[in-house]
Amino acid sequence: MATLWLAVSNACMPVFRFSQRISGNFSTILLASKCRFFGIGKFVATNPGLSAAALMVILAPSLIVVVMGGATVFDFADDGALPDRQIVRLLEGEQLAPPPALPPEVFTTREVEMVRPDIAHASRNWKQLDQEFTQRLLIVFKLMKERHGYEMVLIEGYRSPERQAQLQAQGSHVTQVGANMSYHQHGLAADSAFYRDGKVVISERDPWVMRGYELYGQIAEQLGLTWGGGWKMQDYGHVELRRKGVLGHPAR
Repeated sequence: MATLWLAVSNACMPVFRFSQRISGNFSTILLASKCRFFGIGKFVATNPGLSAAALMVILAPSLIVVVMGGATVFDFADDGALPDRQIVRLLEGEQLAPPPALPPEVFTTREVEMVRPDIAHASRNWKQLDQEFTQRLLIVFKLMKERHGYEMVLIEGYRSPERQAQLQAQGSHVTQVGANMSYHQHGLAADSAFYRDGKVVISERDPWVMRGYELYGQIAEQLGLTWGGGWKMQDYGHVELRRKGVLGHPAR
């Protein structure tokens, strides 16, 4: 029995302390003392006002959140990925400069031509690309080098409508979209590969290359870019910065 009274007493202690802060007069202290001896139920029944005040103190933090529009202060959802601090700093920092141009002959090897037909006529001029897209892509290149040891190289950036039409004419294995239906025409897309031992390495049969493409896609998506490796017709070296109103539907 003594244990029961002790439990009831401990349960009412917050009310007792609250009543002391509210008034401090003898009658309030007496009401709280009654609670200690006769139980919470009787105290609430005989003192509805004071009980309501105590309840409001307990519920106040939740009510504030509701009144302010239900804003989440702390989000512990499983899919709430935390932003990469280094990427945030790079996006807010100084503008990165494009790497020096490589000799044209490194892009015309048999290996490169097999994967990227007619690549000799592709534009690798960074100035023709959208400035925001350029910075995001350069950050991808930087992180690929620093984090994973992959040196990346731009294979093709801006693509004219005429060139897009020519590539489409070569077959769906090259591209499935025609002129003005690609983000390349707006300077918002680029095809990239890897540079190793003085050569452009692009073959998907190379496990080292495929691992690089996976890492490339992961970092690109962290920077808000769309990676072609996730498409039905996979284009591992392709990334684009999608904007509303630029194209009528997802295309490359």
